[in-house]
Amino acid sequence: MVKKDNLIVGVDIGTTKICTIIGEVDSQGGIDIIGLGLSPSRGLRKGVVIDLESTVESIKKSVHEAEIMAGIPVESAYVGIAGGHIKGISSRGVIAVSGKNREITQVDIDRVIDAAKAVALPMDREVIHVLPQEYIIDNQDRIKQPLGLSGVRLEVDVHIITGAVASAQNIIKSVNRAGLEVKDIILEQLASSESTMVSDEKDLGVAVVDIGGGTTDLAIFVNGSIRHAAVISLGGDNFTYDIAVGLRTPNREAEGIKRKHGCVLTTLLDDKETVEVPTVGGRKPRVVSRQVLCEIMEPRAEEIFGLVDREIKNSGYGNLIPAGVLITGGSSLMKGMVEIAEQIFDLPVRLGIPSGFGGLAEIVKSPEYSTGTGLLLYGWRYGQKDPYFMSKNDTRLFQNILKRMKDWMKDFF
Repeated sequence: MVKKDNLIVGVDIGTTKICTIIGEVDSQGGIDIIGLGLSPSRGLRKGVVIDLESTVESIKKSVHEAEIMAGIPVESAYVGIAGGHIKGISSRGVIAVSGKNREITQVDIDRVIDAAKAVALPMDREVIHVLPQEYIIDNQDRIKQPLGLSGVRLEVDVHIITGAVASAQNIIKSVNRAGLEVKDIILEQLASSESTMVSDEKDLGVAVVDIGGGTTDLAIFVNGSIRHAAVISLGGDNFTYDIAVGLRTPNREAEGIKRKHGCVLTTLLDDKETVEVPTVGGRKPRVVSRQVLCEIMEPRAEEIFGLVDREIKNSGYGNLIPAGVLITGGSSLMKGMVEIAEQIFDLPVRLGIPSGFGGLAEIVKSPEYSTGTGLLLYGWRYGQKDPYFMSKNDTRLFQNILKRMKDWMKDFF
């Protein structure tokens, strides 16, 4: 019998699909996958809710399907957030150590984090994560955990992830109306990184690129900590649109063609390969060369990876990621994605697949589940003990965002 206290749930609210994954924490602290639910996403565009009722229904279907597989109802979840409104900024906090014998206590760590996150934000933005990168004690840098050490001056470098108040509020409201409490909202590329990245890559320096339906999310890790996060408003849906227009076929059919025959590098194809393309208006299907399909998709892949490459170089960390680039997300599965990424980044590239799970792990062993599985891991590893999560209590989380929203409205009216 599964105990509710051992359950952990992740809800990945994407542009093309809603994915709910239920995990059970075992006695060794690992996570067994016991339920998976998928539902087509209705009501979102590029990670942002544009139709509340449709989004709520999609979440309900996904959660219900996962509950049936797991054989147990769920009440709360960690929820992913993405979209072009996500921004990351770096900040530093400095305090004088106040503990007895100048020994650094948790109170000191909390104070220096508070000092670092005291940055001026527009009223329409909210802090989602405050992520410590390294601590500095009396000019001694690269300290990961200062608790118990002695010093006079404590500093911390943090990376602050912010998002639009309205977008975060709408995500939380959608999940609440679907019958779940939100334990916390988690940046999707952080979640994806958690389930696909290995510690050696994180320490050496790696860029994680999560190519979803509506957006492509980037997270850069150096010396074991996140250094830069960004969101590019292009994704798998752009490939689908290009195919629909280029081959004059309905969007639904274009999506199927992309998944079954999609390739983004013409040199990987045989000249004789063909694809049957359904047409509109009841006309007979046409047969086209797969090379033609690839010629439509290749420029879009080059554009997406080109924008990511520019973001990496502009971040200042382009020369600090010797471990290369990890690509994940549903759109990373298309043939040629790794090869074309290697050409554009001029770095080693690998496909990120979720790992480290038990139970029904095989059903989520695909890049398209990297965010959903990562929500479980991130929530379990950090949500239980990390004081720098946005909140631990769903009511406070919602009220915090609602207060920010009211203050923002007062500014205008």
